[in-house]
Amino acid sequence: MVEKFINRFSYKDYDDFKKNYRIIVPDNFNFAYDIVDEWAKTEPNKKALYWCNDDGEEKLFTFADMKRLSDKAANAFLGRGIGKGDVVLLMLMQRPEAWICMLALHKIGAIVIPATYQLTEKDIVYRCNSADIKMIIGVDHEDIIRNVTNAVKQCPTVHTIAMVSKHPVEGFIDWRAEIEKADEKFRKMPTQNSDPMLIYFSSGTTGMPKMLMHDFTYPLGHITTAKFWNQVEENKYHLTVSDSGWAKFGWGKIYGQWIVGATIVAYDTEKFHAPQMLELIQRIKLTTFCAPPTVYRFLLKEDMSKYDISSIKHFSTAGEPLNPEVQEKIQALTGKKINEGFGQSESTVLVGYFCDFTPVKPGSMGKPAPIYDIDIVDENGNSCEDGVVGALVVRNTDVKRPVGLFREYYKDPEANARAFKNNMYNTGDTAWRDSDGYLWFVGRSDDVIKCSGYRIGPFEVESALFTHPAVLECAVTAVPDEIRGQVVKATIVLAKGYLPSDNLKKELQNHVKVSTAPYKYPRVIEFVDELPKTSSGKIKRGQIREQDNKRLGK
Repeated sequence: MVEKFINRFSYKDYDDFKKNYRIIVPDNFNFAYDIVDEWAKTEPNKKALYWCNDDGEEKLFTFADMKRLSDKAANAFLGRGIGKGDVVLLMLMQRPEAWICMLALHKIGAIVIPATYQLTEKDIVYRCNSADIKMIIGVDHEDIIRNVTNAVKQCPTVHTIAMVSKHPVEGFIDWRAEIEKADEKFRKMPTQNSDPMLIYFSSGTTGMPKMLMHDFTYPLGHITTAKFWNQVEENKYHLTVSDSGWAKFGWGKIYGQWIVGATIVAYDTEKFHAPQMLELIQRIKLTTFCAPPTVYRFLLKEDMSKYDISSIKHFSTAGEPLNPEVQEKIQALTGKKINEGFGQSESTVLVGYFCDFTPVKPGSMGKPAPIYDIDIVDENGNSCEDGVVGALVVRNTDVKRPVGLFREYYKDPEANARAFKNNMYNTGDTAWRDSDGYLWFVGRSDDVIKCSGYRIGPFEVESALFTHPAVLECAVTAVPDEIRGQVVKATIVLAKGYLPSDNLKKELQNHVKVSTAPYKYPRVIEFVDELPKTSSGKIKRGQIREQDNKRLGK
């Protein structure tokens, strides 16, 4: 299947890949029709989705199953007044209906907004009124039921609310029953490549989340993600650790993976547990695995020697920079490296390690993906010399928007004007390039700490802290300081066997001073039981900064 959409299947090295790789975009491409339904036609018994949960339940869906169920769901949506261009919010965790409903909405040309179950009433109201949402579907989670029930009273555009549950929930349509009774015969509805297909609400560090819109070509951009970065294999199990409400779901649990023909693993759990994850990997003999660095750190804290994970051929990671220590430990335990990747909700993988073309440099996020013209520029848009920190941008976006890059910030011309300037898209991230062409992440523009004239990236301080055995997790942020402007703060979760103390703070500060440039050491250290994170494991540094500013009255 994948060979229909790329010009070449194999490449001799990175330079060949970067120079010659092309994605073929057919007219009126629709992922649901052209990939899922086509697999159902040519190989109906091909395994599409393996679903399981912590209660021991499991179910296997073939592509024929996904076609039949998405056809029924499409008719169910039409029966509830949802049509082309209408907006539907999904809060489905990792229930099979997350995949079924996304496919169905793609088939009818509706716009899907994936959302995490962690949204509050306020979050739901903001999304519904910003995007003119007409329908919400959730799972029978106590928080979702309460928050949706309260939110819709303040959302005039929402006319239908539904629930995926084992038992009916008062006030909600039983969506599983609705799909079950719907007609299997579905009449194909045309879509165009430029039609809006999917909207993510970006979790920015300042201000309210922005709506970023992808069109129907977006799934094709994830061929690079799945085939050349995750290195998934046809008919083999792939697991990306992500809830369906996050962009990482689009990266690792539906589009590129199904184009390649892999079987997606849905481990439907509300909270990550390292032992259960290792047991699952061992039991199903997983082939490819992708998770944020936080997950790898928790796996390493277990006795991984008790589990047979030798079936994994390729590890990958994104969402946060990968600390060199984690890379080295996984390689020592498994003999395999972790392929780091960098990208955004606005894009597919922008930078990474592709198909073992390049040796891993621990701490570097790799080299630019071939479908993007990546550069590091100064504040005037001029290319930076090697070794100089600048803004990471995608060039030539006015000439031809790369496949996989979002079309626009929906209904937000000011945000579009800020992001797209001088024929380039500014990612809002800072990095530097070494003499071999590798890119090194420094931080979000908002995350960079400006202390006494120095610019300090949080990642390098975190990496130094992670080499101390007392540190299980940490987040480095800036706190205001009257003399220095800002100082470095480390918020730390301690490993088992360590207790907070002033002596330990001094020990950690001295450890950083000898592990990296002394001026980067954290002048402020706070020990906490846990860090604020998204359900996909990404640390919310913005929340830590907000809490510190409130305490300081800023």
